[in-house]
Amino acid sequence: MTSRYAQIAFTDTVRRHQSAHGSARGYDRMAAAGPCVADRLGPDEAQFIAERDSVYLASVSETGWPYIQHRGGPRGFLRVLGPDTVAFADYRGNKQYITTGNLDHNDRIALFLMDYQNRARLKLFGRARAVPAGADPELLAAVRDEEYPGEVERIVVISVEAFDWNCSQHLVPRFDRETVRAAMADLVRENAELKAELARRPR
Repeated sequence: MTSRYAQIAFTDTVRRHQSAHGSARGYDRMAAAGPCVADRLGPDEAQFIAERDSVYLASVSETGWPYIQHRGGPRGFLRVLGPDTVAFADYRGNKQYITTGNLDHNDRIALFLMDYQNRARLKLFGRARAVPAGADPELLAAVRDEEYPGEVERIVVISVEAFDWNCSQHLVPRFDRETVRAAMADLVRENAELKAELARRPR
């Protein structure tokens, strides 16, 4: 965990619970280890983000209720535009606009990026703004996937404030269809060859 992530996440109330359960001293050192400045994404974070095809995105409404949204797309739809910026094309969906409305009130946002297969998890804190799709053609070109169907309504640009690589404890491995097919390819081929050989044998 970076110092900046700890500075944001460990509020006074959180720290009281840490003190009660014996973890405050170590976490206090973590929060105090660095300056109060935004983190910068490195090569490992950029590669991990580029390999994801989904993200969980949390925002907060003006009534204080949190909202978590799953966003999916082609692999790499969440683009790293710089060491402190990520963005994605926001396609037209069910027209509820819950996240969009929440960001108008409070631009703070949290992202969970999951790699279930390798039991890895990257968390981001940031501030988000929505840019209308027609307002910035260069930005639109940087985030849009021409082969992905759908109409882009806006681009969500996130200024990264902090990140944390979470532990793998309690992460249950899951495998996507492509991975399973690749792992089974030799068995499928061998099975087909055996079936063909059996079919050629006289009965």
